[in-house]
Amino acid sequence: MMIILSVFIGMSSSLQAENGKKVFETYCWGCHHQTAVAFGPSFTEIASKRSAEEIQGMITDPAAVSSVFGYRRNAMPAFKLTKEELEAITQYILSYKPKVFSEEKQ
Repeated sequence: MMIILSVFIGMSSSLQAENGKKVFETYCWGCHHQTAVAFGPSFTEIASKRSAEEIQGMITDPAAVSSVFGYRRNAMPAFKLTKEELEAITQYILSYKPKVFSEEKQ
């Protein structure tokens, strides 16, 4: 049972990552890159600074979130994504969060 559940979770994560990449290619790639700064910040930078909720807020209502963050201006347009697309792109962005390795020896 655990093996089946693990396989299902792995397939679900792979599918969500694939869907997130499709959302990225459809809406985001013109201004963002996964690991390098383009017109907008890279996904690595976003993922290292923002929570899932903040990322979703910036996608759906960037003007309001920019105001909360204290930004004077905002160039990002609002996107009307489905719940599934929003979750997929959020997880895709967060997958670029730098891994922190402990230097402690166990």
